[in-house]
Amino acid sequence: MAHRPERSFRQRRADSSDSDGGEEQAAQGPQRPAQEGPLSGGGRAAVVERPLRARGSRGRGRAWACSRRPRADGGSGVRGDVGRRGGAPESRTIDLSTDEEDGTHHSSESKDDQNSSSDSSSSLEEEFSSVVHIPDAAFIQAARRKRQLARTQDDYIPLNVKHTSTMTGMKENSDEDPESEPDDHEKRIPFTPKPQTLRQRMAEETTTRNEETSEESQEDENPDIWEQQQMRKAVKITEGGNIDLAHSSEFQTVKKFDTSILFPPVNLEIIKKQLNTRLTLLQDTHRSHLREYEKYIQDVKSSKSTIQNLENSTSQALNFKFYKSMKIYVENLIDCLNEKIINIQEIESSMHALLLKQAMAFMKRRQDELKHESTYLQQLSCKAETSTSGSLTTDEKTQWILQEIESRRAQRRQARALSGNCDHQEGISSDDELSSADMIDFQKSHGDILQDLKKIFEDVQDDFCKIQNILLKFQQWREKFPDSYYEAFISLCIPKLLNPLIRVQLIDWNPLKFDSIGLKQMPWFISVEEFMDSSMEDSNRHSSDKKILSAIINKTIIPRLTDFVEFIWDPLSTSQTRSLITHCRMILEHSTCENEVSKGKQDLLSSIVLRMKKAIEDDIFIPLYPKSAVENKTSPHSKFQERQFWSGLKLFGNILLWNELLPDDTLQELGLVKLLNRYLIIVLLNATPGPDVVKKCSQITAYLPEKWFKNSAIRTPIPQLENFIQFLLQSAHKLSRSEFRDEVKEIIIIMVKIKALKQAESFIEEHHLDHLKSVIKEV
Repeated sequence: MAHRPERSFRQRRADSSDSDGGEEQAAQGPQRPAQEGPLSGGGRAAVVERPLRARGSRGRGRAWACSRRPRADGGSGVRGDVGRRGGAPESRTIDLSTDEEDGTHHSSESKDDQNSSSDSSSSLEEEFSSVVHIPDAAFIQAARRKRQLARTQDDYIPLNVKHTSTMTGMKENSDEDPESEPDDHEKRIPFTPKPQTLRQRMAEETTTRNEETSEESQEDENPDIWEQQQMRKAVKITEGGNIDLAHSSEFQTVKKFDTSILFPPVNLEIIKKQLNTRLTLLQDTHRSHLREYEKYIQDVKSSKSTIQNLENSTSQALNFKFYKSMKIYVENLIDCLNEKIINIQEIESSMHALLLKQAMAFMKRRQDELKHESTYLQQLSCKAETSTSGSLTTDEKTQWILQEIESRRAQRRQARALSGNCDHQEGISSDDELSSADMIDFQKSHGDILQDLKKIFEDVQDDFCKIQNILLKFQQWREKFPDSYYEAFISLCIPKLLNPLIRVQLIDWNPLKFDSIGLKQMPWFISVEEFMDSSMEDSNRHSSDKKILSAIINKTIIPRLTDFVEFIWDPLSTSQTRSLITHCRMILEHSTCENEVSKGKQDLLSSIVLRMKKAIEDDIFIPLYPKSAVENKTSPHSKFQERQFWSGLKLFGNILLWNELLPDDTLQELGLVKLLNRYLIIVLLNATPGPDVVKKCSQITAYLPEKWFKNSAIRTPIPQLENFIQFLLQSAHKLSRSEFRDEVKEIIIIMVKIKALKQAESFIEEHHLDHLKSVIKEV
């Protein structure tokens, strides 16, 4: 019979770990006396194996052995080597492989074995050499019942020295021996199966495979081998799944019916009472359902009667037809406008970009020309100071720009001569002429935009693109059903519906052109006014329709006008400023609802103020030259300074044109402080007193708003005019000592107009000009 291959579960000693040496010692076992000393693991296994093999044919059985066997050499080679021997002989003698499978249990035992003495080793050999009694199945069952009974009665099992190996075998089989179990405070509760190491898993697989091979080889030798195999499998399953079995047994125990539980007594009265309570609840629920059912039946009858009445009533049918047609009309109108609004925005952007491009071209050209001309005159002055002889060299670009400037000025002089306007100062012109090529390009682009504008609503019926027709629909609604009209807040919806159509009419509207059409002459304005007038005639109780025009101006007109002010308006252009003021005045007059248009109005006025500040900072430049350079009125320095002064004076007048729309404090800050006192007065102080200076002072006074000086009770001038008044007094003193005494009267008149009465009286008394006292008395 072949032996099973050797298994190695533990690290053995170097002198006894070789399995071949163990076999040799097993072969020589009968010749070696027991007194030679402690045997190695292989030797012990051979000594035990020889007498047990003779008893292997006695039937199925398992050797019971003590779980603790001390060694003299301090190792665990006896059981380890016995477990490694494997095979059927081992199963018929002492089953020590089960001890070897539990690595942790045997490792603890090996630690105890290391402290054993040589006496215990010799006794161990004597016990192994003795014949072991193998109990039968009945004895095993009786021992198990006895152990179970002891556990149930909290008793203990006494230690029987004669049956030590048998009790140990039972412990190894069932793993339930209370002797080897730790105390309650030391026992560790396994909640999960214990994880196995790689060495343990390999050892278990090798043991199973070797056991199966050994069992197959022993089938012919032992007729009870099948029972032994089944017993081994059952023991392995019990050892591997003891935790799961414990949990399942507890679960089954919980599920068992506990007969000790006492329930309250049940009689017929209690059952009857519960049934009556249940019946009452069901009857209440049934009654509530019946009430709901009756209610629904009544609602259905009422709805049917209402439908029948409406079908039989002619007026109600007409009303329904009107509302339905109005609903369909409004939905179609909204769909149409939503589809066309994208094209409208694109055309608006194209027109705005075209006008912005033109405005930026004018501004850039003016600033470039001012820069080149000023640089040329500065070079001319430097050349005159350093050398009286020699020619001035300038680049070609500057020469070309100077020629262009002079060419346009000559054309304007010729145009003024033909019109008879001889009283004109150089620098007052806006200088916004376009070349013929630029004019042709502008007209072409403008015409293309207008052609695209006409195509927007060419596929739309008049009822959906004509403001008059749309308002007529709502007017019919207001006349037929005024209550529903006002309850629907149509006055708030009309400005939003008309917004795209009004924007179409405003695309070609330029409020900066003096010949642009006014808002009151536009078709949309006329149609909205007629709609509002008819509303006032129909019902004076409702005033919501009166706010339609102001809402349109606030939501549509003012934002459009604000864009012109911020990006296109040129404050140095008097014509643009006058046209813009006209449209702004009309728009702000129709802003009757202050709460609705206050934000749009404030945005517009703020944009106007910011644009004028920017013009003062960027476009006003008045150089100061030596008197020798400006005494000659025909010199280029003098002409350039005169043009720049009159240009600044024109901006001064354009700013003060807003006196009826902008606050007085804002205009005084812009016109008097930032422009007059910072630029204009400096030029006047450096000029020689004479008729030209008096003329300029008179023009400054003419631009000042009359309402600032209308109050006769005020006899003190505006504080911001203090520098201007001091300059007038200084000029009057100089003129009184020269041949220009007639200009002194003009200066006194100017002082009287600006309420500098005390200064005028003191000057008259000082110079004994009694004939000028009448001028003061007229005031």
